[in-house]
This record gives sequence, C-alpha cells and structure tokens, in this order.
Amino acid sequence: MPPLALLLATTRLVSLSPVDISIIALYFIMVIGIGLYLRRFTTTGEDFFLAGRDMTAWIAGLSFLAANLGSLELMGWAASAYQYGILATHWYWIGAIPAMLFLGLVMMPFYYISKTHSVPGYLKLRYGEPARVLSAVTFGFMTVLMSGINMYSMALVMKIVLGWDINFSIWVSSLTVAAYVFLGGLLSAIFNEVLQFVLIWFGAMLISILGLVEAGGWSGMVARIHQNFPGQDYTHLWSTLGHFSDNPMGIHWTGIVLGLGWVISFGYWTTDFLVVQRVLAAKDLRTAQLAPVIGAGFKMAVPFIVILPGLLALAVLPEHLMGEAQANATGGHSYNEVLPLMLARYCGPGLLGLGITALIAGFMSGMAGNVSAFATVWTYDIYRPYIKPAATDDHYVGVGRWSTVIGVLISIGTAYLVMQFLSIMDYVQALFSFFIAPLFGTVVLGMLWKRATGPGGFWGLLCGTVSSIGMWLWVKVDPSALRYVAMSVNAKDMAENMYRALWSWIICVTVTVVVSLMTRPDPTRSLAGLVYGETNIPSNAAVPIYKRPLFWAGVVAVVFVILNIIFW
Repeated sequence: MPPLALLLATTRLVSLSPVDISIIALYFIMVIGIGLYLRRFTTTGEDFFLAGRDMTAWIAGLSFLAANLGSLELMGWAASAYQYGILATHWYWIGAIPAMLFLGLVMMPFYYISKTHSVPGYLKLRYGEPARVLSAVTFGFMTVLMSGINMYSMALVMKIVLGWDINFSIWVSSLTVAAYVFLGGLLSAIFNEVLQFVLIWFGAMLISILGLVEAGGWSGMVARIHQNFPGQDYTHLWSTLGHFSDNPMGIHWTGIVLGLGWVISFGYWTTDFLVVQRVLAAKDLRTAQLAPVIGAGFKMAVPFIVILPGLLALAVLPEHLMGEAQANATGGHSYNEVLPLMLARYCGPGLLGLGITALIAGFMSGMAGNVSAFATVWTYDIYRPYIKPAATDDHYVGVGRWSTVIGVLISIGTAYLVMQFLSIMDYVQALFSFFIAPLFGTVVLGMLWKRATGPGGFWGLLCGTVSSIGMWLWVKVDPSALRYVAMSVNAKDMAENMYRALWSWIICVTVTVVVSLMTRPDPTRSLAGLVYGETNIPSNAAVPIYKRPLFWAGVVAVVFVILNIIFW
C-alpha cells in the first residue's frame, strides 16, 4: 500500500462531501493569503512583534479573546464538561471575568506606559535582569508545551472525524500556521484570529443548537443526564461545592475561589504574554484598557459553544467515555474526543465542512498565539540582550520570523506529551500551576508594592516555580500526599492543580516580601511608570461615560453576577 494510503487507512466517523472539502480548502487559502498580503506592512520590529501598536479596541479585544479560544478551549473544555459537568464553566466565569477586568482597569496602564514588548520585559524594568531571564525561559518552555496541545487537538479531530493518521495531521496543520505567522508576524496573527473568532462561533454553535433540539431543551438535557449518571450532580455551578465529595471534581469552593478565581485566572489573564501581547498592540491607553473589557463580555458567552456540547454529550451519547490511557487500552473513546463525536453526530454535508473549519480555525488561533508570543520573548528577552545586543532592526525581524518556525518544530515534539494525561485541560492547568501562578505573585507585587526589590522578585519567582513542580512530583511519587496538597484524598487532577497553584503563589509572595524587606529598596525615581503611586495615569474624565472602560466593566460585572445566580 502507498505511504499516503497508509496514513489515511484508519477508521473514520464521517466522509467529506465536495462541498465540505471546498469550504476547508477556501479557509486555508484565506489564511495564507492574509499572511502574504500583510507581509508588506511588517517591515519593522514594532510591526512584526506588536502589529505597529495601531489596533482599535474591538480588534484588540476580539484578538485578545481569540488567542485564548483555540483548540484547547474547544476540545479541552468540552472534554472537561463531560468529565466534571457544569463545574467546567467556572473557568470561563469566575476563572476569567474578574481577572480580565482587573487587567484592563488596574494593570494595563503599567504595561502600556512602560512601552514594554513583553511581560518579561516589564520584569526587567521592575526587578532587573535575573527576574527577566527566569521568566523568559519559563515562559518560552511553557509556550512550546502549550503549542503541542493545539497540535495534538487538531490531529485528534482529523483522526476521529476523517480517519487521518495523527502524525500526518500534526505536520500538515502546524506547518500551515508556521507559514502565515512567518509572513505577517503578530499583525497576521491578529487579523486571522478575528476571522477565526467568527468561524468558531458559527461552527461550534451548530452542535449546541442541534444537541438541545435532540435533548428536548435545557430541562430535557438535565433529566437525561440524571438518568444516565445517577448519584452525580453535573448540572449545578455552586450548590455542590460545600464538601469535597459532593461534586464530580472532588473540590471545595475554596479551591475554586482562591486557587482558580484568584491565582490561576489572575495569573493567566494578567501575566501570560500570549494574551497580553494582543492588548499591547492597541493604539492608545484607553483602547488598551477597553480591549480586555470587551473580551470579558464575549468570554461570558463562550460556555454556550464550548461547555454545552460536553453537557449534551452526557445526555445523548450512547456510550460512556473514559480517560486517554484507558481508551487506548480498550479501543474506546476518550474524554478528549467529545467534540469530534458530537460534530459527527449532528453535521451533514456542508454543515460538517463548516464545523471542521471552525475546529481548524480554533487550532490555528491557539497555535499562532503561542508561536508569535514565543518569537517575541525569544527575540527581545533572550536573543537581543544576551546573544547579539547591537544588531539592526531588520536583523531582529529576521530572527523573529525564523524563531516562529523553530518554535513550531519544537512544539511538534511536545504534542506527544499530551497523550499521558487524562484530559487536555488537566495537562494545561498543571502547566499554569507551575509557571503562571508564581509569576502572577511576582508581577502584582511589583506593580502594587513599591518596597518589592529585584532580589525579592527573582527569589520569589524561583521558589514559587520550583515548589509547584516539587508538589506535583511529590504526589506522583507518593499519591497519599494528595491529602496535603489538595486537602482531600477525593480530589481529582483538576482540584489538585487549583490547590497547588494557590500554595505556589503563597510561597512566591512570602519569599518576595521577606527577601525584599531584607534587601535595600530601589530608588523611587527608578519606579516611575512601573508601580502604583509612582505612575501618572491619564484621566478619562473628558471622555463620555459610555466610552469609559470603567463603565463597561461595571456592565460586565453585573451580568457576571446574574449568570452565576441563574446557574447556582
């Protein structure tokens, strides 16, 4: 049999019609075309790495959200919704909205006024070179690991829906992303992300609508879930969190509020350069503050296209899904395959092409976000200061282009690590607890506490990161340690991640405070534009109230509270 035929020989759920193939082909042509067209506008480092700092609030806000709305979101949270029920919605509401509003109103002025190219760049200005190097290295490491998730997710869709070999899918899809980011940098990534945002909504909404029709609406879906899974409550957001054993995740509300709502979410949305980079491309400070608020408004609606398909799968799929390792051993379907299974269940010719294109768009969005962020941090925070500090701007643009290709190639290797976890989101939250949780402690202290010093920032970040990885290894070696790390022997992987993030943040903050108080404070003049109380933030008093970030943040906050009450 020819090699290509071997790649396509696995069992598939559906067959594509000529219409479906045309839709998918048109999408690939469009994204490459956008990259080719925008290359002429990316001649300087500012253009390639920060899109010329000329984005409107709507473009920056949608790109800010779309960079996060990748295959990780579509595949991972549908899987988690099947595994943990509606509790997965916490990662969109309490695990995102307060942090996004905090970024826009409180932290964005410091990022934007300092004119930094990256979060490690801010740490260099605030704490010095050691903190910048540590954060740049850990961020680069995390980014290529996260890129592997997007590759694996897309390849999984192709394997389940179309029957393509998973290795073939990884290489074809990832090289396409490398091509258009290589051509247009962040500008190309942002414009493609806005296109992908629209496609994701149209494609993913099909599953939710058709699934609710089959299940008999929300009440019919809830009744079916209770019938299929008696003894477990998958449909309440807060009422089951009073005790560790009352919910599918094995978590207490303190883990959700403090571990997720405070440490993980604030750490990700305010310090992960993958998303912050999009807002730094805004044309002025008010626009940069408004962009995360716009993103937060759309973020509240995302569970209806991501979490709802997982809940519907609990109600309508005839078989019970399982963890990845068990699925590989038995030949069954894993949690990670929920969305492809639902797509194959409902979408016929035409609709199937649109649905698959939405998943491909999600993959492209998440992958492009990771590689463009990796290229920026590598070029500005590692290559320029330590390898070739006196090169021309054209040289750094060239380095940025080729580092996107190298980042993609490294990420291909990391894609296979994802297969060792029960679900995609268990893997992701473990990475966040390692790198994002302690970084948030370092950044927020640097912005809000003038007394924090360079040695304090470095040692706090290092101790927080090492302690988180150490706790993870401790539980792997001695599972009984779970009672100390996650405060319960009933905790699942996701609950363990939440508590480990909380402990690592506490350790980071404690070490930073202690070391800072033991070392000489920085001169006040060096903190201008970097710390609260030493930064002159422009007022929005002359702007109509309906154009102020604070007004729209209040609107989003009210809707956020109402939604949590409705699904209590």
